[in-house]
Amino acid sequence: MKQPRITGAWRAAGVAAVLGLSLGSGAALAHAGLPETSNVTLRRGHPEDFFVGATFGAVISRDRGQTWRWVCPDAMGYGGWRPESYVWRETGELLAATGNALLRSKDGACSWSAHPAFKDTWVTGLAPHPTDDAVLYVATGRSTAAKNGLFRSDDGGETWRALPLQREGVLFSSVRVSTAAPGTLYVSASDTTRMYLFRSDDAGETWEEAPQVFPELVRPFDFVVTATDPVDPKGVWARVSAQGATHILHSTDGGRTFTARSGAGIDDVFVNMEVSADGGTAWVSTYNSFFRSQAGGAFDKLTLPTGNACATRVGDVLYGCGSPWLHDWSLARSTDEGTTWEPLFSLENIQGSHQCPAGTPVRTLCPSRWPQLAETIGAPLYPDGVPDAGVPDGGTSPVDAGVTPPPDGPGDGGTKPPTTQSGCAAAPASTLLPLLFLLPLWRRGRRREASRS
Repeated sequence: MKQPRITGAWRAAGVAAVLGLSLGSGAALAHAGLPETSNVTLRRGHPEDFFVGATFGAVISRDRGQTWRWVCPDAMGYGGWRPESYVWRETGELLAATGNALLRSKDGACSWSAHPAFKDTWVTGLAPHPTDDAVLYVATGRSTAAKNGLFRSDDGGETWRALPLQREGVLFSSVRVSTAAPGTLYVSASDTTRMYLFRSDDAGETWEEAPQVFPELVRPFDFVVTATDPVDPKGVWARVSAQGATHILHSTDGGRTFTARSGAGIDDVFVNMEVSADGGTAWVSTYNSFFRSQAGGAFDKLTLPTGNACATRVGDVLYGCGSPWLHDWSLARSTDEGTTWEPLFSLENIQGSHQCPAGTPVRTLCPSRWPQLAETIGAPLYPDGVPDAGVPDGGTSPVDAGVTPPPDGPGDGGTKPPTTQSGCAAAPASTLLPLLFLLPLWRRGRRREASRS
């Protein structure tokens, strides 16, 4: 049975005992709206720009992490389908696959819309070309769609064309572009009887199909390609679930065969994976822990981060999510492959809602929602001195927005998502209400304890 997420911290504060709360599994707490970061994206070619996904929307910094501001989930319009990752193009456009819609922002995260090309299906995977900022790939996987498959854009996501990989009755879960050979693509998929890995060596025009069978596992499911080797085009990583554990798999023959690299598996919910520039080190993040494999060895659990983790590598720098309820930071970076971490920010450093022009969804919706979140995470209520985190009503887009904001508002992909969803999606904003009074009490108690030590 999985251990409760951040249970130790809550017990140390005595909050659970005083209020008679019964804390569930890590997954349950994540879905209950516990404020935490969940992924980090740096804008291509602009290391000063950070976009950090969270269980309560997202946080953005445009000044190398000196200031951080909140983008509320209502303004993004993703409902219960929270993005697991984002793509931030050099031009300034942000994109995200939610598992339902393909979301886009063309004005620096102030306005969001769902791309109409995928209103009849669900976008389950999004991958950028490693060197061409205009080329993107999308995988789809809706059981009621006539067909699912892979799509390519050559204009930064404005238009999409279906590649030859299209199947009836098959759900495509993820797409990865090889950084060693960008013409090599890997796509994972499944139907009612089998799991597949598809590989293309000509940018998606022809495909090799490799059914995946894991006889050593009992009832395996949820096979997903997770990363490619930066040096070897035939190197690819994947994961598969079985009996409550996540098994990390590695292939050196282009996905024809895989070798388990995580022993008996990781008893936690998989978040994401990264591989070093030389392919020698791999990291796996989960809801509660962070794991590292070096030189082909086993995955070892690292000391930090714990309670919450994610990983993004940019050059030789590794960025990771953390839990401020356990070790006082929500985002940090490491230059020694995760052995030590330099904190970048914690939730209480957020300085109000994102500064956007009047009329944009973020300016319209987020300032009124900020006081509740600020109280919950211990952030300053009005750091600018006024109850409005907007910018002058000049009607201009933020710097480096790239293109004109879309005329339509946030969308839901034309389909109302189900009320429950597996994975790492956030619950509706209303689920923060039970934590409104609970979390500030705990944080104040912890600060008093720290001041006495």
